[in-house]
Amino acid sequence: MTLCLGCLSVLMALVLSLCVLQKLCFPYFWRDLLFLQKVVRYGVKLEVFKLTSSVRTVLDRFLQQVQRTPDKPFVIYDGNVHTYRDIDRRSNRLANVFLEKANLRKGDCVAMLMSNEPDFLCVWFGLAKVGCSVAFLNTNIKSKSLLHCFNSCGAKTLIVGSDLVEDLDGILNSLVQDNIQVWAMRSRTKHTDVHSLLDKLESASEKPVPAALHAATSLKTPTLYIFTSGTTGLPKAAVITHLQSLKAAAGFWAFGATEDDVIYVTLPLYHSAASLIGVGGTIELGATLVLKKKFSASQFWNDCRKHDITIFQYIGELCRYLCNQTKTELDRVHKVRMGVGNGLHQDVWQEFQSRFGKIKMCEVYGSTEGNLCFMNHIGKIGSVGRSNFFYRLLFKYDLVKYDIVKDEPMKDQYGFCQRVDMGETGLLLSKVSAISPFFGYAGSKELTEKKLMRNVFVKGDAYFNTGDLMVEDHEGFIFFRDRVGDTFRWKGENVATTEVTEILGLVDFIQEVNVYGVQVPGHEGRGGMASIIVRPGFIFDGKKLFEHAVRGLPGYARPLFIRLQEVMETTSTFKQQKFHLVQSGFNPSKVSDPLYVLDYKEKSYIPLTDMIYQSISAGEHKL
Repeated sequence: MTLCLGCLSVLMALVLSLCVLQKLCFPYFWRDLLFLQKVVRYGVKLEVFKLTSSVRTVLDRFLQQVQRTPDKPFVIYDGNVHTYRDIDRRSNRLANVFLEKANLRKGDCVAMLMSNEPDFLCVWFGLAKVGCSVAFLNTNIKSKSLLHCFNSCGAKTLIVGSDLVEDLDGILNSLVQDNIQVWAMRSRTKHTDVHSLLDKLESASEKPVPAALHAATSLKTPTLYIFTSGTTGLPKAAVITHLQSLKAAAGFWAFGATEDDVIYVTLPLYHSAASLIGVGGTIELGATLVLKKKFSASQFWNDCRKHDITIFQYIGELCRYLCNQTKTELDRVHKVRMGVGNGLHQDVWQEFQSRFGKIKMCEVYGSTEGNLCFMNHIGKIGSVGRSNFFYRLLFKYDLVKYDIVKDEPMKDQYGFCQRVDMGETGLLLSKVSAISPFFGYAGSKELTEKKLMRNVFVKGDAYFNTGDLMVEDHEGFIFFRDRVGDTFRWKGENVATTEVTEILGLVDFIQEVNVYGVQVPGHEGRGGMASIIVRPGFIFDGKKLFEHAVRGLPGYARPLFIRLQEVMETTSTFKQQKFHLVQSGFNPSKVSDPLYVLDYKEKSYIPLTDMIYQSISAGEHKL
């Protein structure tokens, strides 16, 4: 008896010691294990789809929710409630119109140019029910870029929102010449080449179209094309398969969301965050989505209180805008418990939670076309995601040494990349495999190949190049450090420097231009700056450049600052050198070259004085 008690005491002491050791050395073990268990369970379900050919898509999940809770609010927009049944029936009407009037067929690609509204979902689902792949067009892109989008994804039909029809005035003839049929969400149109949709919906049937039209036989079938700006300049059509859509739709669920949550989406639906994670995630849960046409910092918390919002989607800049609002006694009066998004800097994160309450901020790292995703399910401030031994077994990624000045990975004597040490910043690469495939871009094998790095560690391997410099600490938390290459982020949008360079290069007095991003105090990302060489015999014209930038570029891509140079610095391989330009920034006291700043009041680029610079640094000058 005494021996048994002694053994029991030793066993209890051992268990207690292991618990203490676990808490000290592996404090996140159980939370990691539970989260990974959810991820693996969902992944196994997708693998079963592959093996049985019984593919269940996001659309199929939506139709399941229609059957399960037809009268539950699905989308709340501008005070109007649209149930799951409402969206299903209207999308059925649209599907029948697409079949009978637009002569669309399974396998066709259709482009959508629409703002945030319930009909965005209805058109999207209506096209999916017909079996069409859908290309989401950025509502900010201009004529040349818009025409390029059609060529890259092969779309021959365009559905345009009622508020965006006039945006086609400059390119409508080109669309018609390219045999692209245009349909507008209006009852009538003044353009003879634009067909109206709403009048045809009135007589259209609500009956579902044959299910065989949208039946999927493979998870790798493309279902969407979402355009992303990369280093090539013009927008690239990232191929989104059913597999990627389903993975993204599990995001909210993985973070612990339920069907009882009310999710607030103010981000544009043409982006993958709002459409794949926001809408797809709401459908996966069977929850309710509150949709806003555009984000409004002044209306945000009132909307949250009005609709009992529990989860919202964000980008870092959105949270900064909220923190910049005047403080009120109602700042903590809401039911929001979780935010899901990306790009939230540590200083804003801390201020946001200190002011608005202990809202769990769930950072998600990943690109639209990428094959790797990190999720900060712990909620550690400043981290974009979490990794551990088990995660690395499933998803192969590496951080490699990168030469910022040469703008290329550092290689060893054998020509292979070198892994960084723990805690050291490196370029994030993700191995392409059966578990983590890379589907690339539509219409260009060359663009797809450019995003891959081959023979990275051994001959024959292939890795997706994220273009991001990251660091992983000793606890397994991942932190974003910077972007490399010719892309920077401003106002929540990716800005391709080569596209801006091409547009500015059309101005008659510009001989050469080098576009890059510079850090601006009090702002996320980097503001656009252009170094310009003026053509001999011409003079710099701020008004002309302003008019050209406004006409040819979306707001977020217009250079905020101009630097006039006599000679453009280049690398040994004659590539434009950006490193020193980025480092010197836009401080007139440190830059000897003439500097100019974008001024919307003067409708010109005006000289950047020390006084204006101080005003920008203090956050008093609006950019």
